[in-house]
Amino acid sequence: MVPAHDTPSTEPAPEPQWAVIGVGLLVMLFLGLSALRVGENATFPAVLIGIAAGVSLYKASFGFTGGWRLAIEEQRTRRFRAQLALILLVCVISFPLLEHGSHIGLSTGGFVFPFGISAAIGAFLFGIGMRMAGGCGSGTLFTLGGGSMRMLVTLGSFVAGSVVATAHLPLWRELPALPAFSLVSAFGAGWALFLTALTLGVVALIAIGIEKHRYGELETSDTHAPQQTGVWSPERGAMALALTCIATFMFLGRPWGITSGFTLWGAKILHAVGIPVENWPYWEDRMAVVHAPLFADTTSLMNLGIMGGALMAAGHAGRFRPTLNLSHTDLMLAAAGGMFMGYGARLAYGCNIGAYIGGITSGSLHGWLWLVCALTGFWVVSRASTFVYGRRVGCDEATSNSR
Repeated sequence: MVPAHDTPSTEPAPEPQWAVIGVGLLVMLFLGLSALRVGENATFPAVLIGIAAGVSLYKASFGFTGGWRLAIEEQRTRRFRAQLALILLVCVISFPLLEHGSHIGLSTGGFVFPFGISAAIGAFLFGIGMRMAGGCGSGTLFTLGGGSMRMLVTLGSFVAGSVVATAHLPLWRELPALPAFSLVSAFGAGWALFLTALTLGVVALIAIGIEKHRYGELETSDTHAPQQTGVWSPERGAMALALTCIATFMFLGRPWGITSGFTLWGAKILHAVGIPVENWPYWEDRMAVVHAPLFADTTSLMNLGIMGGALMAAGHAGRFRPTLNLSHTDLMLAAAGGMFMGYGARLAYGCNIGAYIGGITSGSLHGWLWLVCALTGFWVVSRASTFVYGRRVGCDEATSNSR
């Protein structure tokens, strides 16, 4: 049976909420002026890219949690395959930039990290948190900006988990790990793109085979998205977010990342209340960013821009309706999921954006290994909740959009 929120609505499209749009414009203006005041070359572009990402994420309800849930629990793979297409689109540009960008004045670096026991545990924990909270790094931001009060709880615990993990990182980093490996460095951009496209194609074919085996055919319409006027298809969302990733490579000189901003927010809060994070090994040589203005951090600006862009998109759609009517189970899952994601992200070099998308589009092996471990954690929670409750608990970005 299709859930009630997936049935097409016969109600007329809501009118735009001009007050919400006005607040969104003020937020954007404040972020833009703050970025210009800092005076760094990349800060203002970070705001613009973040706003565009927030609009795209909201309009397409493009959360990684929803795509994974549908693929794992219902064997509907369209949204998961859209994620694979996003990665390929970015790699077509990012790999040549990584190898030849300096020749055209673009100093571009990738996220290439070692992957070992600590990163595997971190990605596994992140996958658990995704399913419990019903959101990921980007999903938490855009659904919160779109009015989901549930995600406010998730964000708070996400920040807490991120900064707590920094106190333990030296111990985790002592565990065995594979060395960092980059396809682009090892084989060159051309071969790296071929190998990545081949792997993505194999994964997509497996996903198609699983869906066809269960249903006999592929889903042709996105019946799992909110049925409302102006919602983008997963494919259109993938193209829009690919542009976000490419713009980040070009203007910020690195892949798109999210959770390092959360870690910084947590450190700033702890430092402000007198907790000596400067004594933690992780922060010993990073206190300059803790003392610096928040708006000097491009990741934080992008994160805030995502929320502002989603707020504008929700107001334009007439669907910004925050509610505090949350059950104890909702609050518990949101808080625990955020904590798992925050802690896991620091161990595993980021979230679905920084570690998964950022890693693979940098040609790094750790991005693929992160995906395997995170999907495993996600699957475990799906199976466990069915066994314990007789149903699957939690939600995803498509349903959180209106909560």
